[in-house]
Amino acid sequence: MSRLRPSFVLGYHGCDKEVGERILGGEPMVASVEKYDWLGGGIYFWESDPTRAREWAEWKVGKGDYKSAFVVGAVIDLGNCLDATTRDGAEAIEVAYTSFIDASTTAGSPIPKNVKAKRYLDCAVINHLHKLVLDSGESLYDTVRGLFPQGERIYLTSGFWRQTHIQIAVVNPENIKGTFRVRI
Repeated sequence: MSRLRPSFVLGYHGCDKEVGERILGGEPMVASVEKYDWLGGGIYFWESDPTRAREWAEWKVGKGDYKSAFVVGAVIDLGNCLDATTRDGAEAIEVAYTSFIDASTTAGSPIPKNVKAKRYLDCAVINHLHKLVLDSGESLYDTVRGLFPQGERIYLTSGFWRQTHIQIAVVNPENIKGTFRVRI
């Protein structure tokens, strides 16, 4: 874990309005455990980007998954963070990937594949890394943080994309120090 970044960040969680109101009323947030979650199991937030969280919630409304888009803000203590934006984080993920492939091959298990936005392999590798850390007796990760270039290029030869974001998966809900209403 790197201490070269601040420990506390503001995160924004896109959800259905009914769910968001319950969270603001004190109901605990529920971790996602989809097999395609980019950063493994956890409670997902967009770091410092309420607009991107709103866009995602509106996309879910458009798909018929939500009735009304809503964004809940949170103060998050990154704690022991697996930060994929750092060299140490990237190396830990690389080691976990090699271990996951070896274990899957030995067991004769199929190796999942990433398919567009469904990150089955990435999820399996991150979850495998959590298991490796647990088995080693080291301190468990509280959060996982990653950068995702997404959307259209801002201009023709740009290295910037319109929906690029930093996403955080909070593994330890105790690291969500408070929630707040977002007005956007």
